[in-house]
Amino acid sequence: MSKPQETAVYTHGHHESVLRSHTWRTAANSAAYLLGSLKPHMRILDIGCGPGTITADLAELVPDGHVTGVDRAPEIVERARATAAERGLANTDFAVADVHALDYPDDTFCVVHAHQVLQHVGDPVQALREMRRVARPNGIIAVRDSDYGAMTWYPASPGMDDWLDLYHRVARANGGEPDAGRRLKAWALEAGFTDITATSATWTFATPEERRWWSGLWADRTVASAYAERATEGGHATTDRLRAVSAAWREWGERPESWFSVLHGEILCRKET
Repeated sequence: MSKPQETAVYTHGHHESVLRSHTWRTAANSAAYLLGSLKPHMRILDIGCGPGTITADLAELVPDGHVTGVDRAPEIVERARATAAERGLANTDFAVADVHALDYPDDTFCVVHAHQVLQHVGDPVQALREMRRVARPNGIIAVRDSDYGAMTWYPASPGMDDWLDLYHRVARANGGEPDAGRRLKAWALEAGFTDITATSATWTFATPEERRWWSGLWADRTVASAYAERATEGGHATTDRLRAVSAAWREWGERPESWFSVLHGEILCRKET
């Protein structure tokens, strides 16, 4: 068993504005690159399960198998457990865990999945090694992470440019790598994988409802979440600057021509037999 590694501070925390985004995620909109590889009998480990919406979807797709969801935050693990219970799923369980040192034997899971996790950890290469360790021979390690530097929007907004610069600085000060999507293949190679399929996919927010939802959650997150606290306490921004960024998000979201795209890097790795 690997020794625990010091991990990064989770930049976002679990404010309502963060969970508003996390509970929107489904297997269809966040793990489509993996779904064609699933079989009904599979045993899956879902790392960084958050409130459990993707976990529950995966459990429905492996009715003869089992899905274990893990997260570092005990309170969010309880949320995930409640999500599975509300959906009447009997083939799930949940636990608190650190991806750097998973408390599972070698060769346990058919699939090890992580969505938006490696950008927040202290040692993504060690995390991938642990994910490979607990996967069965010929098992799948599936990882998807957004890439902040590749996010793009229209129309231009100096306030949102400020948001991106600030987010990069706060996330890296917390020990993470916000441009993780472009690095996933490199990290997998460093972790020792040789069978890697690298792809990418996007979320796009363009309708009035999508724009207001996306801009609203970032406007709220910028001033009210753990991210806001870390931005001010770390000396990266003043409260007034955060308010200006929040206002820029809201203004952008109300403009009918507005469009936003979130790029994600994805990797499917096979554990060598």
